[in-house]
Amino acid sequence: HGSMKRFKKADFEFRILNFEFGIRQIRNSKFEIRNHTRGFTLIELIITVMIIGILAGMAVPLARNSIQREREFALRAALREMRVAIDKYKEASDRGFLQVKVGTEGYPESLEILVEGVQMVGQVDKKLKFLRKIPTDPMTNSTEWGLRAYQDDPKMGSSWGGQNVFDVYTKSEGTALDGTKYKDW
Repeated sequence: HGSMKRFKKADFEFRILNFEFGIRQIRNSKFEIRNHTRGFTLIELIITVMIIGILAGMAVPLARNSIQREREFALRAALREMRVAIDKYKEASDRGFLQVKVGTEGYPESLEILVEGVQMVGQVDKKLKFLRKIPTDPMTNSTEWGLRAYQDDPKMGSSWGGQNVFDVYTKSEGTALDGTKYKDW
């Protein structure tokens, strides 16, 4: 009986020593593996940098185009807002709500009149306003717009006679993404 206990105890101690030795071997082998794989090779780093450079080179023109597209959208919106205000002014003058000055053909004399308002016919102290403010040109960052009068020669382009404001355009000389000149919009 006693020898059996000693045998089991010796067997148990042998297994514990084997287990500890095995763990040490595993730990040592993991340590050795880590030593062999410390980082990236130079070629791997160069290839990674080249790929990132190519992707960045492709992203920059896309970002530029999206910014220009947003500015073009803002320009169209500003032109539309002013042209609608001019058309409403013309409609109000044609209906007799506004007093029409000779030579204006029923169009406003300036863009500022659309903001300041115009005295309505037959109304005391009642002004009709068509714009809250003159929009800023997103291409020139200015509220200075090119103006065309009803009497202006359409072939002359940018000459304004000063009689009225029949149309507006940007003073930017830039070209749109579709190849047209902004001032021709």
